Amino acid sequence: MKNSVTVLSAINWFKFSSPHSFYPLAGRMVPWFLAAAALFGITGLYVAFFVAPTDFQQGESYRIIFIHVPAAWMSMFIYLVMAGWAGAGLVFNTRLSGMMARALAPTGAMFTFLALWTGALWGKPTWGTWWVWDARLTSELILLFLYIGFLSLTAAIEDDRRADRAGAVLALVGVVNIPIIYFSVVWWNTLHQGASVSLKSAPKMATTMLLGMLLLALAFWMYSVAAAMLRVRSIIREREPRAAAEE
Repeated sequence: MKNSVTVLSAINWFKFSSPHSFYPLAGRMVPWFLAAAALFGITGLYVAFFVAPTDFQQGESYRIIFIHVPAAWMSMFIYLVMAGWAGAGLVFNTRLSGMMARALAPTGAMFTFLALWTGALWGKPTWGTWWVWDARLTSELILLFLYIGFLSLTAAIEDDRRADRAGAVLALVGVVNIPIIYFSVVWWNTLHQGASVSLKSAPKMATTMLLGMLLLALAFWMYSVAAAMLRVRSIIREREPRAAAEE
């Protein structure tokens, strides 16, 4: 244990804040995270569709939540990570921070759209309608607009550093929407059901249901890392081609 701590402390982690140093590291991470995403995804889908029991109230239609819930989790988590990177770039003026924020945004937008789309598919047989202006649904839709706004704003400004700063301000302002999404079912009387998984209480579902959901959440998380690493390498090649050429 002592030797492991010594090795970790001896690594100069700050050198990876440079795009030049981070570029090859990102490339080495991609295949591992893609493999983990495939492993967790296949296992999670098997548990979700072949092992988890049929819900006694919603029947087979409930299985859409195995995609919907992890996608909703990732939509919020990625936004917080994106805003964290953007904020770090704004405060410390680091080049890689803005690149990482841009690399995360498309994946976050994809998961937000997936959460909204699967929510509509689940809502039709459950609520009898594809969409309602419910507090949870509306705030999730606003999250999609925030992702699109961030991507549009950073793409509209030609100077990369100015674009990173402008995007960081928007991302940080939008963070206020995350607790609104999470606590909306508590703060308001909404049609959307409350959380089935909470840190404060036991899960309100069968163990196999929870297992399938967590496996797919891990798969989505691993995929998000791999996608961000691939995208940030592309951004580094565009901004600093020397870093890519020297790999």
